[in-house]
Order: sequence, then structure tokens, then C-alpha cells
Amino acid sequence: MKKKILFVVTSHDKKGSTGEPTGYYLAEVSHAWKVLKEAGYEIDFVSPKGGKPPVDGFDLTDSENKEFWEDKYYQNKINNSLKPADVKPEDYAAIYYAGGHGAVWDLPDNTAIAAIAGKIYENKGIVAAVCHGPAGIVNIRLNNGKYLVEGKKVNGFTNEEEAAVKLDKVVPFLLEDKLIERGGVYEKSAPWKEHVVTDQRLVTGQNPQSARAVGKALLALLEN
Repeated sequence: MKKKILFVVTSHDKKGSTGEPTGYYLAEVSHAWKVLKEAGYEIDFVSPKGGKPPVDGFDLTDSENKEFWEDKYYQNKINNSLKPADVKPEDYAAIYYAGGHGAVWDLPDNTAIAAIAGKIYENKGIVAAVCHGPAGIVNIRLNNGKYLVEGKKVNGFTNEEEAAVKLDKVVPFLLEDKLIERGGVYEKSAPWKEHVVTDQRLVTGQNPQSARAVGKALLALLEN
């Protein structure tokens, strides 16, 4: 049996003071899910509150979104997402943080999920994240006291992309700035272009367009 992969999704459902709904971005789950599921990996889901997480980017004209949404087994799993206390880090070969704007609010300071990710990484596992998902890794510290991202190539939703969606003044922090502040060697492409970087056992992607490629980069590390 291959070890499992843990997907992290947000429990946060509002874009700050705007009142606009948010949640995990569906394609950032489904595109990576399809790559990893087809390679024979079992996927579990965890969210800060557990239970049914809010969803954003709901588009069933996207074939992977449709496949994921109509998969009864995985719908049951994500709609009954684990609470952090229910997770055994040793069961997982990798952890993957899906984005969606909600992630910037409730993942950075979730010490329980950060501890799970730290343990998976220290156990020779892989940490991956896409778009706003890297908000969940900005405060992960390793056993040596350093931030996980320190000195590593990293990317995530850019300042330009945040300004383009007019939320740069709404989010609690700009992800690009925070990753740099934490010592990450930040890379980026033009807005909405696929961009994925792997450094050691850390895989990060810039935007929703990068989710499939993050799944493939994660798979390449797992299979290596």
C-alpha cells in the first residue's frame, strides 16, 4: 500500500469585510486530486474546523471539477473533512495545501495543521501548496527552528494577481511579501501563467492554472 496524501482546505467562507463568499478553490483540489488518484494514491482531507468546507470557483464545465464533484466516495471524504486532532502525520507521504482566498485567513495561524505538515516534512515527506495555499506554510518551523521556506525557492499568488482581483487591500497580508519576509527565494511568472517550483521536498505553484502541474511535480517526488 502506498502511503496516503493529505489535502488541506480552508474552513473560512468570507473575503474579509467585503462579505463576498470564498472557500477552497475547486480546481485547485480537483486538478491535483486527479493526477494523484490516477497514480494510485489515497487522499484524505483536513480543514481547520473539520466537516464540510466552503467551496469557491465552482465550475462544472471544467472536466476535472465535474469528475471530482460527481465522485461519491471523495465527496463524502471532503464533506466530512478531518479535524487536525484526527490526523496521524505518520500515515502520509505528502501534504498539499489547496488555495482559495479563505486560506489566507485561517491557515497561517493554524498551529495544529502546521505541526502536522512539519512532522510530515521531517519524516522525509513532501509539502506542496498552490495559489493561496502557501499561506498555510508561511509559519511552519522545522526542528532546527528555521522557517520551512527559508532559503528555498518558493512561489504563490503574486502581488500583481492580488491587485488584479482587487483584493490586495482586503487580504490580511500579501502572500508574495510574506513568503519573502520568511526567507523564501520567491519566483514568479506573469499573472495567470502556470508556474511551479520544486526545491528539495517543497513544491509550490503560483495560481489556479498551476494546480495540475503542482500535482505532477508532487507525484514526481513521490515516485522518485
